[in-house]
Amino acid sequence: MLTRFFYTLREAGVPVSVTEYLTLLEALEARVASLSVEDFYFLARATMVKDEKHFDRFDRAFAKHFKGIEQVFAALEAELPADWLRKLAERHFTEEEKAQIEALGGWDKLMETLAERLKEQKGRHQGGNKWVGTGGTSPFGHGGFNPEGIRIGGPGGQKRAVKVWEKREYRNLDDTLELGTRNIKLALRKLRRFAREGAADQFDIDGTIDATARNAGLLDLKFVPERHNAIKVLLFLDVGGSMDAHVRVCEELFSAARSEFKHLEYFYFHNFVYESVWKNSWRRHAERTPLFEILRTYPPDYRVIFVGDASMSPYEIVQPGGSIEHWNEEAGAVWLQRLTQRFQRHVWLNPEPEERWDYTASIGIARQLLGERMFPMTLEGLDRGIQALKS
Repeated sequence: MLTRFFYTLREAGVPVSVTEYLTLLEALEARVASLSVEDFYFLARATMVKDEKHFDRFDRAFAKHFKGIEQVFAALEAELPADWLRKLAERHFTEEEKAQIEALGGWDKLMETLAERLKEQKGRHQGGNKWVGTGGTSPFGHGGFNPEGIRIGGPGGQKRAVKVWEKREYRNLDDTLELGTRNIKLALRKLRRFAREGAADQFDIDGTIDATARNAGLLDLKFVPERHNAIKVLLFLDVGGSMDAHVRVCEELFSAARSEFKHLEYFYFHNFVYESVWKNSWRRHAERTPLFEILRTYPPDYRVIFVGDASMSPYEIVQPGGSIEHWNEEAGAVWLQRLTQRFQRHVWLNPEPEERWDYTASIGIARQLLGERMFPMTLEGLDRGIQALKS
């Protein structure tokens, strides 16, 4: 089983050698990992991956090779995980029940009430409508439903949380991902045509020979635009949270852009742009780039492309302190306006289907701030976006 896993990693592009493979076998023999998928995953990654840039490839190879292996470990442990049992206890709300649940009434009221709850609460709660807990209608906790609340621990899903209190890890997008679908390949052609528009300054040998022959032997020099044109692009990519569902298409688009644009700089953000962004999701808390530095560094002839679903609490855009991860002194809308004023040619590509946009308040706010320069991540949408970047 592990020998096949070794070759699966090699096929996935992870430069693992026999030395690392033998190290893994020795660690297993010494019982470094207990009988759990998670322990084995971290042991295998620690022994067989020497560069964090290969983590994504390792994850895909691991998932492909060990699909369904959880049941084997579960049988060995002979017990049900507590998280699984808690998931079964989560309540599912009907549309009628959801309509009866009222929001507390705004940002200030939420923060004030949370401070009171934290002072008063003494233990764990589940299924209620007041305390910090799980599976209920309280605006504080997770696993339930509230039209406007603060998610504390646990997974999301409603895209309504005003703030999120938990440690969150995001992954970098893989720019080496091979484009696998016909639609993305067609989109790549649109990007290529856009990237190669510009000054014809590269000598065209075939064109010169053809033109000279047609001109009765008189030399007729021909030039074409450079293959990777001098068009400059700033790419801002939303990662984590609700964007996890769109990782595949975003990686394909990112890979296409990296292969076509000579001058491309990319940065990551989560949900909305604030005072800083980052280049490496693994070190995003330690290594961040101030947005003011980007505004000073890059001239206004750069084209800016935002990629994200723009699905979040409206407070994250319009409210100081609205970021779900940190306290931002200025609202996200202020930072977006600074970017769009500096870089006049900008677009936002949204992987969410366009017919759903009118049902998400934050998308409407973002579209207004962008001057309606938001486009769906489809062939037709990408075509419209490229036209907007030209103007």
